Amino acid sequence: QVQLVESGGGSVQVGGSLRLSCAASGYIDSSYCMGWFRQAPGKEREGVVSIDSDTSTFYADSVKGRFTISRDNAKNTLYLQMNSLKPEDTAMYYCAADRGACRKGVMGPYEYKYRGQGTQVTVSS
Repeated sequence: QVQLVESGGGSVQVGGSLRLSCAASGYIDSSYCMGWFRQAPGKEREGVVSIDSDTSTFYADSVKGRFTISRDNAKNTLYLQMNSLKPEDTAMYYCAADRGACRKGVMGPYEYKYRGQGTQVTVSS
């Protein structure tokens, strides 16, 4: 079993930054595909970014150039640095993981086997 616990969410103003963290535990290792997806109120879940075991990354067009994903395999921790935040980034952000390599593209939220409980990000103007 794999457990994922997100932290770092909060409220920021437009243009601000936040750094999300995801602590992974259980039977997970550096070979797993990991990523983030989000769900805004009244909207479908959407994949944000994925990172493969070789650190290849796949970003949604909506966050390219503003968000950066990274992973620290020694600490079993995934990060999401979010800069230049916009009101449309407001959502619950979920950390997710799946065995094996990522599909070559942003993983959709339902492609992951494991996900955390989420952390709320609110961007106000």
